[in-house]
Amino acid sequence: MHDQTFSVSRRTMLRAGAVLSLGLLASCGTPKITPSGNGSDQTDATLGYINDLRKQKGLKPLARDPAAAQAALSQASRMAKAGKMSHLIGIGDSFLARMKGDGVPLPAAENIAVGQDSAERAYAAWFNSPKHLENMLGPNYNGLGVAVMRNPASGNRPYWAMVLSTS
Repeated sequence: MHDQTFSVSRRTMLRAGAVLSLGLLASCGTPKITPSGNGSDQTDATLGYINDLRKQKGLKPLARDPAAAQAALSQASRMAKAGKMSHLIGIGDSFLARMKGDGVPLPAAENIAVGQDSAERAYAAWFNSPKHLENMLGPNYNGLGVAVMRNPASGNRPYWAMVLSTS
């Protein structure tokens, strides 16, 4: 009888722990990241390439969007700190929460890259990728932010992020 009571009590505790863990995960948003490392806003260096491309396709030009530039810098910093190129880094990460946290209205798009030593080369990598090219040619986008970040923890490799916004 004693073993059965312990088993039920333990099972109840495990269930309660699981429910609590799921609740905590569900309530987690993606925290706003303060850039760490050596990075810079590369929006102006990239805007001309993208607007030339959009003009060739009969699309309206993009303008610098400060919120998108902040979101790009945050994402580039997150990747450089983690040492990996990924849209999602860590448990509970959310693109939508990151954009909302940086004040970027939705819908929005994000292009990422790693290893390019200039804005021109990052743009060329995105241009040569069908999905990234599709993002850059999105007819509903009006704003742009581009950033690069290097972090000693990840060997100072350049991590790039581009955010396209509707603002």
